[in-house]
Amino acid sequence: MCEIKDLARIFRALGNETRLRILMMIKDGERCVCEIVSAIERAQPTVSIHLRKLEDLGIVSSRKEGKSVYYRIVDDRVIAIIKMLCI
Repeated sequence: MCEIKDLARIFRALGNETRLRILMMIKDGERCVCEIVSAIERAQPTVSIHLRKLEDLGIVSSRKEGKSVYYRIVDDRVIAIIKMLCI
């Protein structure tokens, strides 16, 4: 059964246009920040702020490879919700 706090956390993330764009971009696999910035046409500092928020909410995780940072969704419920929204 879903916890109300978990659902509120997910919908708080989805309620922001930039975060929703980021999540839609990475729903099928991890992407580096530079790819996300280019795809959603937002400034790099703006994207980084939203990625940090998503990480703080426990929705994405990051890994560093050289100078690049890659992000992926770690909450499968978020992937399922995004895929339902994109039908």
